[in-house]
Amino acid sequence: MRIFVYGSLRRKQGNSHWMTNAQLLGQHSVDDYQLYSLGHYPGAVPGKGTVHGEVYRVDAATMSELDELRTKAGEYARHLIQTPYGSAWMYVYQRPVDGLTLIESGDWLDKDRY
Repeated sequence: MRIFVYGSLRRKQGNSHWMTNAQLLGQHSVDDYQLYSLGHYPGAVPGKGTVHGEVYRVDAATMSELDELRTKAGEYARHLIQTPYGSAWMYVYQRPVDGLTLIESGDWLDKDRY
């Protein structure tokens, strides 16, 4: 299976250790989403924008661990998207974004500019 990651799971980010057994397939950008800062990690929600990240191939065990990390308490839900590497899962933030900082570039690596 494949997963599109756009925040703390990306290379050299705070939770990248969760991707140790994953195979990086390449960069990708997803249209019709906006990226918001939740503090130490971001949340992508449907909207007018583009979110930038990376696509990985992961095994079932890694996907299960990521689901536990991201979907507990209903903070995120997995959505299937299309990428040049085939369909991939993306974690979409499920809570209101009112009052959160929009990362206009759509790239979590730019978070310090906002």
